[in-house]
Amino acid sequence: MVIKKEVPWKAVVASTVGNALEWYDFLVYGYLSVIIAKQFFPADNPVTSMLLTTATFGVGFVVRPIAGIAIGIYADRAGRKAALSFVILLMLVSTAMLAFSPTYSQVGILAPIIVVCSRILQGISVGGEFGSATALLIEYAPPGRRGFYGSWQMFSQSIGVFLATLMGALLTSVFTADALSSWAWRIPFLLGLIIGPIGFYIRRNLQEPEIFLKEAQHKKVSIAEIFRRYPAELFVSFALSAVTNIMVYVLIAYLPIYAVQSLKTSLNAPFIVLTVSLLVRMALVPCFGHLSDKIGRKIIMGVALTLFALLIYPAFILLNMYPTTTSLLMMELAFALLMAAILGPVSATLAELFPTHIRSTGLSITYNLAASLLGGFTPFLLTWLVAKTGDKLMPAHYLVGFLVLGAVSLLFYKESDMNAVLSDHDARESAEKDVDLVAQVGRTARKAN
Repeated sequence: MVIKKEVPWKAVVASTVGNALEWYDFLVYGYLSVIIAKQFFPADNPVTSMLLTTATFGVGFVVRPIAGIAIGIYADRAGRKAALSFVILLMLVSTAMLAFSPTYSQVGILAPIIVVCSRILQGISVGGEFGSATALLIEYAPPGRRGFYGSWQMFSQSIGVFLATLMGALLTSVFTADALSSWAWRIPFLLGLIIGPIGFYIRRNLQEPEIFLKEAQHKKVSIAEIFRRYPAELFVSFALSAVTNIMVYVLIAYLPIYAVQSLKTSLNAPFIVLTVSLLVRMALVPCFGHLSDKIGRKIIMGVALTLFALLIYPAFILLNMYPTTTSLLMMELAFALLMAAILGPVSATLAELFPTHIRSTGLSITYNLAASLLGGFTPFLLTWLVAKTGDKLMPAHYLVGFLVLGAVSLLFYKESDMNAVLSDHDARESAEKDVDLVAQVGRTARKAN
């Protein structure tokens, strides 16, 4: 099968448009949680209402591991295109449910039920997105360019986050609090419904990667095989996935809540700060992906994780001493640089851990477990911990442990040949695993005798 030269960029566009929309829809809910809480989860205690809303934000993460594995297997059998087209359709349905949902004052308990069902569908959709989209990008990438092409996965997530934060900033700046509460909060979800069909069309008209057609389409995917043959790779993938999720949900999804409730900033200040810092991060992510193709992924991520862990406490201490918009902006810009250095190479790093016939499944297992167990409930957990303990450094306590875990996991990471053809990389890794398995069987047999 002949692949035209422009096809890799078609894969980038297909992944970027769809993935950006997925994360835009998913995070708009989190950013508008303070407003949505009043419409769907009324309570006498504002903290209780906020906890119910942030808990619903995490509900979608409960279904992500199972949904992600199922869609990952589907992507490894039926193809990346089929899986990615399916998940964007799910996202459109869930967005429509939320955009047109009546409020609690209109239909009572049915309103939060609709919201929860919408979040579950969004969780299924996002659960199938990362593994399939990352596999697509890496398998289309030319040798020596996988870091750069893989970086567009995180770039597209940044676009979605950027659009969500920009929408939050515009809504809180243009509309009054009464207008936001009554109707204007629906605007970002309606816009998602307009853009979604474009992403679906692009994905449906994309070709499958040549390496998938050659190597993966006729091989059966076994979950047991993945855990038996790739324990170290699963650990590295889970640890790095945990770090990326915790960074995003502490410093982006939770920050507006933290800034308003703990630092007493204005409602639109954190949205403006996040919009600026996200622009910086978006510009830097592909640069670090490209740099990882030149000097290696391990060194870039190792340095960034170490600096992040060293700076997180001083940053939050200074922010609480000087809780101004300027202080918040300085912290976010510094961390935007470090986050870009981690997010740029990480997609290629994770994808290269697994061969083609289990790549989407392996990525989906680790990324979605990390997101579900650690990422999704971060806003809820930190909201509760800060309210319970009064410790405004709680976000730093929470984040630093996972930064250390990510740095430690790199000790177990064996960097691949970045200039090798992906099929050669798969064949060499499979042969090494077979040798290791034979040696292990031999040792077991000798012990038995």
